[in-house]
Amino acid sequence: MLATLIPADSPWALWALLLAAAAFGLHVENTRVGRRLSGAILTMGFTFVLSNLGVIPADGVPAYDVVWGRLVPLAIPLLLLRADLRRILREAGPTLAAFALGAVGTVLGTIVAFGLVPLGPEGWQLAAVFSATYIGGSLNYAAVSEIVGLRSGDLLSAGVAADNLIMAVYFLVLFWLPSVGWLARRYPRRHQAAAADAEPGAAAAHPGPVTSALPDLRGTATALAAGLALCTAGYALAGLANWKGGGILVVTVLTVVLATAAPRLCAKLRGSDVIGAFLMQIFFAVIGASANIGMVLKVGPSLFVFGAVILLVHLVFLLVAGALVRLDLFELIIASNANVGGPTTAAAMAVARRWETLVLPAVLCGTLGYAVANFIGVGLGHWLKSR
Repeated sequence: MLATLIPADSPWALWALLLAAAAFGLHVENTRVGRRLSGAILTMGFTFVLSNLGVIPADGVPAYDVVWGRLVPLAIPLLLLRADLRRILREAGPTLAAFALGAVGTVLGTIVAFGLVPLGPEGWQLAAVFSATYIGGSLNYAAVSEIVGLRSGDLLSAGVAADNLIMAVYFLVLFWLPSVGWLARRYPRRHQAAAADAEPGAAAAHPGPVTSALPDLRGTATALAAGLALCTAGYALAGLANWKGGGILVVTVLTVVLATAAPRLCAKLRGSDVIGAFLMQIFFAVIGASANIGMVLKVGPSLFVFGAVILLVHLVFLLVAGALVRLDLFELIIASNANVGGPTTAAAMAVARRWETLVLPAVLCGTLGYAVANFIGVGLGHWLKSR
């Protein structure tokens, strides 16, 4: 390992930089330039530059292992404490059916992309990661990477960059689709009238896609304690079952069971999703620090094509199947956004387009994606590996 300005055995300095990079991404993504990228890309770029300039080390760092082995698993229950399956099934309506079709389209797209784009021995791991990301959103990226043992900073960094670029283009396509007259005429119009009648300022009255109220000290402390307890139980059960790499999946199941059985109790844990999102931001800082610029440039184009093929098949399947079962085009678009971007981007699109009746289904379907995408992605990856 090459000597760096800040060595691997300087934990205070490294933690300060990791958290500074996470905060930098969150601040700058609210600027004019930052909105064209994302907090994840900005944070990753910050540490990527420092690592490749020799300021911080790329590997062999205990702090990075803590992020992978402790912070990422802790973020999962914090992000899922509002995943009440009964509410999702009850209130998401036809959008939930569209979301399920989108998940099927992603699985089919991953199988097609895996056969068309050679990605080497890590191909099955990347297929697991990308399929989970395009079923439940980018926050599944970290969990599935850990579950399948994909810790290559080069591949993960290139994957995040490709994923964000693809998503930016894809969301533009989703915004454009309702204006395609010949396409819109092939679908029922349950939501069009409501959108046309909406007041000009109605969208602003809806809460944004961040789901919890401002965190308070008691709620934050309780949420962290609950998250740690769920991780303890999940990893203990996986150990008893001798299920290597299954800890995060068990934690996911336990959290969803708790959120479904005691939704009012979990609703009191204000700020849990805010903390979970920040822990994921630190994960992106570690990805950037672990990446080598030469390798990123080498593998990035292949990953872009890989992801683009997945989303092309996903969208074509969703539009065709949605037309056959008579789903509204607006429902299909919001469901696809929830698949690819998660509840945040899906709710934001519903608000921006004044599709008021679809804001709540967008959040609910995106939250369901957090809960189920890991299982589907990991299962699909191992199936592709065994072929």
